[in-house]
Amino acid sequence: MFINDAFAQTAGTAAAGSTMSMVVQLVLIFLVFYFILIRPQQKKIREHEAMLNAIKKGDKIITGGGVLGVVEKANDETLDVRIANGIVVTVYRATVRQMADDDKVSAQQVSKNKKK
Repeated sequence: MFINDAFAQTAGTAAAGSTMSMVVQLVLIFLVFYFILIRPQQKKIREHEAMLNAIKKGDKIITGGGVLGVVEKANDETLDVRIANGIVVTVYRATVRQMADDDKVSAQQVSKNKKK
C-alpha cells in the first residue's frame, strides 16, 4: 500500500549487494585478526616449545612459579633443578617459563642481599 512498486523491485538487488559486502567485511576482519593476533601467538608458542626441548644440564631456568634454579638432570618430561646448595627439586619441563640470563640472576642476588 505505502510501498512504491519500483522501490519494491529494486530491494532484492540491494540485499544481494549488501550480503556480498558483509561477507567481504567478515573476511577482512578475520584476516586482520589472523595477522595481528593468531599468527604471532602461534610463533611465540613454537619458540617456547623449542626452548623447552633445548633445556639441558647446567642451564639456568625460571619456572612458572618464579623459582630460579640450575638444571642438574634433564629427562623427557621432568627436570631436576638445584634451587639452593643441597636442595634439588623435580619440576615438569612444561612448567619452565624462560631461560634465566646471567645478568638477571646476578641482579636478583644483589637485590636479595641488599634486603638482608
